[in-house]
Amino acid sequence: MSSPKILNTRISLPELCFELSSNLAISPVIAQLLVNRGIRSLAEARDFLAPGAGAFHDPFSFTEMPLALNLIRTAGREKQNVLLYGDYDVDGVTSLAVLTRSLSRYGITAAHYIPHRVKEGYGLNAGIIALAKEKKIGLLITADCGTNSGEIITALRAGGVEVIVTDHHEPSFSGDHPASALINPKVAGSGYPYRDLAGVGVAFKLCQALTGEALEDELDIVALGTVADSVPLTGENRTIAAAGLRRIASTVRPGLRVLMESGGIDGREINGEHVGFILAPRLNASGRMDTAEKAFELLMCADREQAAALAKDLEGYNRLRQKTEARILEEAQALIDQEVNFKDHKVIVVAKEGWHTGCLGIVASKIAGKFYRPAILISLDGEGRCRGSGRSIKNFHLFNGLHHCGSLLEGYGGHEHAIGMSILPENIREFRDRLNAFAADRLRIEDLIPCVEIDMDLGLGEITRELIGQIERLEPFGEGNPEPVFHTPGLRVKGQSRVMGRQTLKFWVTDGSATLPAIGFGMAAMQESVHASNGIDLVYRPKIDSWQGMDSLILEAKEIILK
Repeated sequence: MSSPKILNTRISLPELCFELSSNLAISPVIAQLLVNRGIRSLAEARDFLAPGAGAFHDPFSFTEMPLALNLIRTAGREKQNVLLYGDYDVDGVTSLAVLTRSLSRYGITAAHYIPHRVKEGYGLNAGIIALAKEKKIGLLITADCGTNSGEIITALRAGGVEVIVTDHHEPSFSGDHPASALINPKVAGSGYPYRDLAGVGVAFKLCQALTGEALEDELDIVALGTVADSVPLTGENRTIAAAGLRRIASTVRPGLRVLMESGGIDGREINGEHVGFILAPRLNASGRMDTAEKAFELLMCADREQAAALAKDLEGYNRLRQKTEARILEEAQALIDQEVNFKDHKVIVVAKEGWHTGCLGIVASKIAGKFYRPAILISLDGEGRCRGSGRSIKNFHLFNGLHHCGSLLEGYGGHEHAIGMSILPENIREFRDRLNAFAADRLRIEDLIPCVEIDMDLGLGEITRELIGQIERLEPFGEGNPEPVFHTPGLRVKGQSRVMGRQTLKFWVTDGSATLPAIGFGMAAMQESVHASNGIDLVYRPKIDSWQGMDSLILEAKEIILK
């Protein structure tokens, strides 16, 4: 749109681009896109263009993998009761699904426990100590949690329970960890060569080591959790996502099949957007609004009729989630108008009683995107302990900000750009002030202006079906491998534009040598100003538009800069 943004065109490395283009028979445009994504050699480029099994790392690279396997083998040999403890999001439930099936292959029937997001919150909680004693648990394995639950793990082990942690969250501790075995690529000394695995990726590595198999039949579920958790789709994650998305499209799992039917994408090639905007929200909805058990059951069930009933329940949860988020967003906006001084507050922190904690993260993400500054929403529960979720922007490490304020928090965890926390109500004001003081030392004014990353400038004549076909070789797109964005300056608008459904603007542009249609979703309000301008610069993604059996080139506008 026309709001102030920084357009940042990536730096070209012409010699490397020429080397890639001439040796790999790719266009100079694709070579530049590879360089923009960190590729610095022919070997890296080949792996990126054709991610395969060779990019899987040895699960025994984890220093403590042998410890974990010995514990599982002992549990199996001694017929111990095994409990899997997972998170309530897609990453957590997919981790549980892969662990459950792999342990079953090994001959262990494991029980599982998923905490209630609202009643119990993230991670291991004190109630698990009594449950483990009651159920006579000998081995507990975490999925997508546990790294920062040292006190609970210490108590479990004191009660005779061995604990294997599989997780990918940033550690907030220093020194030794009390777990019997800790499998987390972000922990110092983990030994693993790739630190950005999702929680399900870490669980997958444990399962590969345990079974001695590649477990390619699990890659649909592993890819689902990996893409949903927005980890960088680079390195091993790219291999997982590329292979797994193909498997999702042809999956025989009744749960995934009916979920795709429910989302209107059955029978199509599945990409990262389908997971992020259609499958993941539906799976997440049950854990956000109630319990994640139904999402887990959907991934595990073998009966189509049961799967259809579960998918219908998830649809209902998803509609409720959308209504709840809309209300919280409206109320949060009102608080921001009253309480936030954008001159002094580089981090938005607002709190209100009655907000559903399962929806705070998504609303925080929308607020962070709207105001382009980190945002934390806190729900006051009226019982003295409040929970919050936060999302950040490109140049601010929100987890480090929480760590700086740790003495004011009852608990916290997360990543660079997404966090969860709990806090006493009397500490919220001081937390807001301390976090903003921390941010003031680290965020520059320009960090608070949205930056549009442009891969390169193109002439309209360079946009062909062949080029778009080569761009598709870079999929799957996502975090760390964004869909390519191009820029063409000095365009003239031709003919009459029109407004289509959902505030979509369609118009034609020319650079004097070629003319192409463009479409801007949600940009209908710009119709008059676009036609009144002396020209525009366009930031866009080139697409193939399929309509009534006809394919044509079209530019999906991301930014329209008026002259």
